[in-house]
Amino acid sequence: MSSAPAIRLARKVPASVEVHGLPLTTEQVTTEDGSLPWKQIAAQGFTGKLGESAMVTVDDSVRCLIGMGDGDDVDAGAWRRIGVVFARAATRSKAASIAITGVTDFETLAEGIALGCYDYTEFKSEPTKATLKTVSLIGTTSKKAAASVAKGLAIAAAVNQTRDFVNEPGGSLTPERFANEAKRIARQPGLSITVLGLTEIKKAKLGGLLGVNRGSDLPPRLVEMQYKCGVKGAPTIALVGKGITFDAGGLSIKTSVGMSTMKCDMGGGGAVLGAMSALPALKPEVNVKAWVPMTDNMLGGDATRLGDVLKIRNGKTVEILNTDAEGRLILADGLSLASEAKPDAVIDLATLTGAAMVSLGKDYSALMSNNDDFAAQVEAAADDADELTWRLPLPARYRKLLDSPIADMKNIGGPYGGSITAGLFLQEFVAEGLPWAHLDIAGPAFADSVQETGPKGGTGYGVRTLLSLISNFTKPAV
Repeated sequence: MSSAPAIRLARKVPASVEVHGLPLTTEQVTTEDGSLPWKQIAAQGFTGKLGESAMVTVDDSVRCLIGMGDGDDVDAGAWRRIGVVFARAATRSKAASIAITGVTDFETLAEGIALGCYDYTEFKSEPTKATLKTVSLIGTTSKKAAASVAKGLAIAAAVNQTRDFVNEPGGSLTPERFANEAKRIARQPGLSITVLGLTEIKKAKLGGLLGVNRGSDLPPRLVEMQYKCGVKGAPTIALVGKGITFDAGGLSIKTSVGMSTMKCDMGGGGAVLGAMSALPALKPEVNVKAWVPMTDNMLGGDATRLGDVLKIRNGKTVEILNTDAEGRLILADGLSLASEAKPDAVIDLATLTGAAMVSLGKDYSALMSNNDDFAAQVEAAADDADELTWRLPLPARYRKLLDSPIADMKNIGGPYGGSITAGLFLQEFVAEGLPWAHLDIAGPAFADSVQETGPKGGTGYGVRTLLSLISNFTKPAV
């Protein structure tokens, strides 16, 4: 993970500044006030639109101008984007400053700066290292602003942690090492962890996880992590994340192109662990329990065969008709465990189906839920986090598509509505009456090109949504 620069608040521009970021409105850009070389700026095509940038030299100081649109509708997402643009422009400098004008969202500005500094270079023999060490926000030194900056940096660190997980190759981020990274995260005060190995997983009768793992030479892991807020009577929310560290498809093997990015198939589990890593710093007054089942999906000599029947933790049996529909099998065990803990609500995240991308494209996650109140909380959290999601139905009439002649159900539901039938499958492992939501993040978890808030590769999608959901969580109406 690229280290984020230290961010400090100051009243005046420090002498060490090499880059001076000055967010401007469209009106200011078109005003010939003589303070900046406007012809040079115009030659770069800069008009002041949100996210535009231009570099100019004034009095031996390099200045980065960042557009803010009309300045009247700059929301949290816009401040995050401004921070990213600024960090990318200043990354080769040792120190930089931003002159704060008007109302500023310090939290998302700081978050954006840290996100914009991210670059995954773990496997580069000669990585280009960012030199930016300090960013000064000029215009205030208030304690409220400082707290907002600290919160933004904590959220960005969690997102960048998840990006690291998703970007690391499956041969390196094995289930064992993924679990060890979870142990590292859990060293923070307020967090606790239990990691189940193969023997304990067998004792726990996690048949879905064991079935997927049969084709692998690497033993599985099951991570249980908990955050206790210490507030009497606080609600409890459960998180479940898909932790497939590499997905070859099992005997229903993927094509070479299809599996080329399948190191990202633990994006849901990575988002859960990333969110958990930020809780000690954010201190929400909510208890959080998390489960991440971990394995790769390979095709070794004893891999699960088509037609095999697996028995999940809650006792239900599943006929396997496609071994590449494996994520739902390990989530079934995770949701069964979460249900047994009797939280007030549970949400799972998974890079689950290509059908979600067919329906919604690469930028949206698919949301499904058995509870309108809880679904509304998830939608509000995603909106607050500036992460796109769209709710899909869970029609009971489609449940028959999962019927099996020899087991309680099969693991696929036919050629159509694949994301919905996957959601209906998962619902079978949620306790009756327990509010539950499912986010299929197959599209937004991994970017094929540079994005507004991050580089190509792992996006960290879902972390901000989870943290907003947890921070504002109330027990849903049943």
